[in-house]
Amino acid sequence: MPEALREPQAAHSTGANPLAPIDLEVPSDLNELDSHVWSKNARRGADGALTIAGLDARALAEQFGTPLYVVDEADARSRAADTVAAFADAFEPLGASTKVYYAGKAFLSADVVRWMLEEGCAIDVCSEGELALALAAGAPAALIGFHGNNKSTREIGIAVAAGVGAIVLDSAQELERVAAAAASAGRRQAVRLRVNSGVHASTHEFLATSREDQKFGIPLDEVDAFVARIREHESVEFLGLHSHIGSQIFDADGFGEAADRLVEVHARLLAGGPVPELNLGGGYGIAYLPRETPTDIRTMASHIATHVADACARLGVAVPNMAFEPGRTIIGPSGTALYEVGTTKTVRVPLDEGGSAERLYVSVDGGMSDNVRAALYEAEYCVRLASRASAADPALVRVVGKHCESGDIVVLADYLPSDVAPGDLVAVPATGAYCWSLSSNYNMIGRPAVVAVRDGEARTLIRAESVTDLLARDAGLSAAVTDERP
Repeated sequence: MPEALREPQAAHSTGANPLAPIDLEVPSDLNELDSHVWSKNARRGADGALTIAGLDARALAEQFGTPLYVVDEADARSRAADTVAAFADAFEPLGASTKVYYAGKAFLSADVVRWMLEEGCAIDVCSEGELALALAAGAPAALIGFHGNNKSTREIGIAVAAGVGAIVLDSAQELERVAAAAASAGRRQAVRLRVNSGVHASTHEFLATSREDQKFGIPLDEVDAFVARIREHESVEFLGLHSHIGSQIFDADGFGEAADRLVEVHARLLAGGPVPELNLGGGYGIAYLPRETPTDIRTMASHIATHVADACARLGVAVPNMAFEPGRTIIGPSGTALYEVGTTKTVRVPLDEGGSAERLYVSVDGGMSDNVRAALYEAEYCVRLASRASAADPALVRVVGKHCESGDIVVLADYLPSDVAPGDLVAVPATGAYCWSLSSNYNMIGRPAVVAVRDGEARTLIRAESVTDLLARDAGLSAAVTDERP
């Protein structure tokens, strides 16, 4: 087994399985839905089944199939509105306006774009496809920011022609491409410059995006010269600096340190011309497990505002207008994944100190094709029985997928009722961000549907892919192939 999947075998509290991670406690109630992790409208129905926004998980599975991603629309909307308000409330007393971009890479659909716009967010995209979707969904181009470390000439041309509000520059080559595209279109394109602040965020190695040895941004000591080059181009307007230190960050200190460093550069740049704004990105963490305690968005906003205000006062400059780019904190807790159990298998595992212990493997009808985060980031999730309540004793489980990989894991370790069985539905909360977005067709499995639920009604956001969909792209098939079974 890969090292990342080995939990330390150490002393546990009474009743805990010795194979469990040390900080995983046996739940006092296996039917409880911890509000710290689940969407705001997740409940247990009268008969014990999971309901979301008044809809029974069993009915949703019957109507839309499994695996299934269920998005609590009211929850997502309220988190978007709360985020917009939190930053506005933190910076308005400082005389600065704020703009919140919803980071579309977390999860994007036409309806989600519309929700975000209606709740006061702009939209952040990072590819031609995301840009096309945002525009098709009705997002005003002026409210779109375009990211990416390797935007093609084609993508830049499309973005400039559409009139996007800002393009984030990530290299010297991009500056020349944007300037040329804007000149050709007869436009003056607003740009931000992504800066590698050097702040080492406390997160997984692959989620830290501001360390020195990685692909994003311009080092701080090269910013002055780069901005001078931007200002030489009449077809480009310099908006300000951009920073993103990483993702799934719980501690506000890293954002404060990044603010301190960027305000210092921002103040220097004012000597050469206007710098109307400062964009400090996103990356705020959420709770995937009941024991996790991320900083709430109002505290985060207040902490950042304090650092910006103090730095500006120290340097004698006005607080600039601010921009932020949260995604996970808005859509992540709003999503729940539903799976049907296919098989269960008890595995006896030798212990380092002698003897053995049992782990129950619960195989579901999805896996790494719809949620690769466990394999990619060693991400952890919790799980609960969704189709019923149970009074059975707890069993340590590993929820695994149906793919031909030993690392095909959905939930590394949690407790479920020991009577979990084939045909049961299980639910994994906090799966609204970076699950469906990272999905694939590995083993020729179609990506699942995504549905929105609100006030007892469900509607499809993204339909499930069928076998017909998958085969339709294979140019080697001369005859039509359908999903129909003999």
